[in-house]
Amino acid sequence: MPDDFIEQVKQALENLYDFPALQKHPLAQYHQGGREPAGHQLRRELISAIETLNPGKAISARSGAARLYNLMHLHYVGGMTLQETASELGISLRQAYRDLRRGQESVSEILWFNRQSAQPQNAVELSSLQLEVSRLEGEIGAVDINATLRAALKAVQRLADQKALTLQVDLPDDPLVVSTNPTVAQQILVSLLSQTIQHAHQQTLQVILSPLRDEARLIIRGSLPEIPPIIQQLVDSLNWQLVIHEQVVLQTGKQYPTVLIIDDNEGLVELLERYLSGQTYQVVSANSGEAGLKLAQQLQPDAIIMDLMMPGMDGWELLQYLRTDAITRGIPVIICSVINDPELAYSLGASLCIAKPVSKETILNALHQLTV
Repeated sequence: MPDDFIEQVKQALENLYDFPALQKHPLAQYHQGGREPAGHQLRRELISAIETLNPGKAISARSGAARLYNLMHLHYVGGMTLQETASELGISLRQAYRDLRRGQESVSEILWFNRQSAQPQNAVELSSLQLEVSRLEGEIGAVDINATLRAALKAVQRLADQKALTLQVDLPDDPLVVSTNPTVAQQILVSLLSQTIQHAHQQTLQVILSPLRDEARLIIRGSLPEIPPIIQQLVDSLNWQLVIHEQVVLQTGKQYPTVLIIDDNEGLVELLERYLSGQTYQVVSANSGEAGLKLAQQLQPDAIIMDLMMPGMDGWELLQYLRTDAITRGIPVIICSVINDPELAYSLGASLCIAKPVSKETILNALHQLTV
């Protein structure tokens, strides 16, 4: 492994939250041509490499391996100064500098090995279909399917008029809210209506939306010769179900528990999202207390994981708002912070307290403990 590669990794780590710097960094060239900015991919790669250093709970927290991981996590991912990190770990500043150098070399070795072993990102060609789907990816949020369908019907009304087709609509009066991707949901509804209208042989097309437990069911009384691949892939991406027989039936999938992460540290948010990826959770994030409170009220997630040290509305103030608001007071709240004051947190209504740095096992156990 070349020495200049180690130096590049060191520079990238020191600019972990400086997006313009990461975007222009030599190491980011490896990720050019992907579906998201190269700087974001590089940051995720660096954080993942740091997590690889985690020896797990089987190793004593006082061991050199655990100390090395904690130092890299607190300093780079947590944003603490090296002096603050040394104080937190109970080691001298001199020792901290030695461990930091070892950590930089270890992260460099991980990146070097992974890049030599894997096919470069820019060598992977996305199909046009995958590319279209990736462009529609966005954040999960509270979506009123009733309102979304009304907007989709408005979009296809002129097409129906041109076909001399009457849309007979039966929609509920109340909102029908599910947790999903609003952009993808809108595109699915518009595309399904458009395709059904274009293949309609009758003069009237019935469109029926109804609630089904915690899901929604859309029935379009028309037929399609087949499901267009782009629609099927979009439906699959939301875990929805689409059946075409004598009519088109679209059903929103079972709603996975939604976890709202509130933290102004983007790297930690990405880390928690990675911990929960592949699990049966939908993850939504907010980078401030104000934005987190608004999302909590709109989405009413199954659990909230939040930091305490945030500019503006800090975690203590946010926790009080959450517990006094009738809409959010019943939502379990997990405090995840370097500030370890569980007695105060519990007195304000926290459900659990976890000290940073946090492992995947700890987060999952906390959610399971709260039956989320």
